[in-house]
Amino acid sequence: MYREWAPDHRVTGRVTCAWASETGSATTKLVVPDGCVDLIWGPRGMHVAGPDTGPKPVTMAPDERYVGVRFRCGSAGDVFGVPLSDLRDLRVPLAELGPLTGLSTLEALVTGAGDRSPDAVATTMQRALALRLRSVPGPDPAAPVIARALLAGRSVAEVAWDLGLGERQLLRRTLQIFGYGPKVLQRVVRFQRALRLARNGVPASEVAVTSGYADQSHMANEVRRLAGVPLGRLAGSSSEDVPEHGEAGVRTSSRARPNSVNRARSAERVSSVSGT
Repeated sequence: MYREWAPDHRVTGRVTCAWASETGSATTKLVVPDGCVDLIWGPRGMHVAGPDTGPKPVTMAPDERYVGVRFRCGSAGDVFGVPLSDLRDLRVPLAELGPLTGLSTLEALVTGAGDRSPDAVATTMQRALALRLRSVPGPDPAAPVIARALLAGRSVAEVAWDLGLGERQLLRRTLQIFGYGPKVLQRVVRFQRALRLARNGVPASEVAVTSGYADQSHMANEVRRLAGVPLGRLAGSSSEDVPEHGEAGVRTSSRARPNSVNRARSAERVSSVSGT
């Protein structure tokens, strides 16, 4: 079972929801890109799910439970102490991100609590997050402006012009705010709009036009690129089967060390995320 609920009032400006995912039997869930970052508690401890650029099949064992707090798109900012581009497509143990005010003792607080129900765990996580948010700058005010403009179909050059930036400056700004460049961000927000429309029963031809695709073929290609499956399959799945972000699949390899190994990857990624 997968469910979401409204965030605590102390974090509501930065967090879109708290959520929990539980399963009584072994299952695989498909996580698709939504432009968000999640803080997650699960069997392997507290970890961060960075912004995804492609599908993430996640295997859950019987009776596993995950509880998460999902940041609004573009609102994570400096909360985790590393550039969001260093977290892209990764699941990073919170402990590997170094000492973070408000969050360093979070795992111990959850582990030592007598009540580990999803609601209690989410409350503890949000209290710690509220403390952390008081110690870091707020999100970039340009975040919603950029996302709305790209969703409306404006080109990268037009969005940069509107903000008084060059295209390279916009690239750096979006990498910092969202974890990837403006062209990838545009694909993700357009895909999420298409998914919402399709789940509401809107015909595919109308979904394509309303979401800003050139035609149905364009939409089908981009959906497969981001989700790995056709839109119809995603639309026919419940939110329990296809959650928007990653509840599981924490990675503990050397790729999940943003303070060291990922520095070399960041420069390599700039060219890929800014491409078509």
